[in-house]
Amino acid sequence: MTIGTQVKSCYASIKSIEGTLESLYETTRNPSLQTAIEEANKLIAQVKNDMHHQVIELMKKEPQFKP
Repeated sequence: MTIGTQVKSCYASIKSIEGTLESLYETTRNPSLQTAIEEANKLIAQVKNDMHHQVIELMKKEPQFKP
């Protein structure tokens, strides 16, 4: 597995985690859990943004990853 494939896979996993946390947030009534999810989502958003930039860079450098 190439680095590009691993980065794209990691990015997809992060997006999945983000969706799962959002779903959990909407279904829970526990305020402390909601607060924890909000904090986790902030961190995940930062990581997702960084990973997105990496995917873009890889697409520029590795032609096999171009859509």
